[in-house]
Amino acid sequence: MTSDKKSTVSEPLIPDCCNLGVFSRILISVNLLALLALWSRGDEWRVVLQNFLESAALLETICLLSLLVLCNVRRLAMHYYMSGWFQRLLCCTLPTTIAALLMLYLRTQDWILAGFPKLNPIFVVAATGLLALAFQQYFELRTRAFSPALGEAKLQALQARIRPHFLFNSLNTALSLIRTDPRRAEVVLEDLADLFRVLMRDTRNVTSLQDEIRLCEQYLAIEKIRLGERMQVTWDKEKISPKELGEIQIPSLLLQPLLENAVHYGVEPSVERATVTVEIKRQLDKVEIRIRNPYHAEANVVSGNQMALENIRQRLSLLYDIEAQIQYGVVDAYFEVKLQFPAKR
Repeated sequence: MTSDKKSTVSEPLIPDCCNLGVFSRILISVNLLALLALWSRGDEWRVVLQNFLESAALLETICLLSLLVLCNVRRLAMHYYMSGWFQRLLCCTLPTTIAALLMLYLRTQDWILAGFPKLNPIFVVAATGLLALAFQQYFELRTRAFSPALGEAKLQALQARIRPHFLFNSLNTALSLIRTDPRRAEVVLEDLADLFRVLMRDTRNVTSLQDEIRLCEQYLAIEKIRLGERMQVTWDKEKISPKELGEIQIPSLLLQPLLENAVHYGVEPSVERATVTVEIKRQLDKVEIRIRNPYHAEANVVSGNQMALENIRQRLSLLYDIEAQIQYGVVDAYFEVKLQFPAKR
């Protein structure tokens, strides 16, 4: 029971109405439905357009107020436990209540009665409730539809992390250090255990950016022992404060697979010293992360790299919708991955 509650708190069933993608989908859908309903009456297009513009003020007011209220209620649901059915009920009753109160007020205004003599308050309130419930179900089903993709991404990540050569090399490294440097061997095994512990978590969980960086440093420390001076890593965190690193929440295991790709495809094929650069900065309400590694055109690694990047794209799409972006490509003999996502959810 406790785990279910934590899951519900971390990912509410109330749509993220603060998200630009959710906000745009709802507004566009409501206006299109209204326009189609007016068009179906068979009036001339100028009359349809005039009626739509006149009714738009009422539509937008109900939509914007409902989205604003649900946006704040969802934030409460992220901190306080609410059952799934209670959240669905809120998604239906809150917009319905807003529409009912608005209609009660507007019926006292003469200009509304003159402009909309056939306005049926009961129809408006009922339609608002049905649409609110439909949108809630749509976004809930959309989240569930992504769950298989997340599960597949987790399985692929697990298989990648338990690659025989990685596990063998890590354990072999620890064994080689047991006699010469027992303390260092213990640290390697602890870092390896932490990696697998985090890997077994639900990929929908979030963690602080600082914790994700710490996990990446543990992974890189293991690879550094194996690859030696051939692997160099540069962290650029000058444009983001330590406080922001601790406050910003990101999906668990977002950066570590990207750094693993950088090591596997950028450092391992190289016979010379190879540098992986990680730049993290805050730009207004966005976080931008760039990861660069040497590009080896002769290495046939495109398919595996693309699979990992596509998995991360799917996770970002589910969590942030259109507010997050991932771009990658070859820039000046380096393979570069750039992530952008909101600093706050």
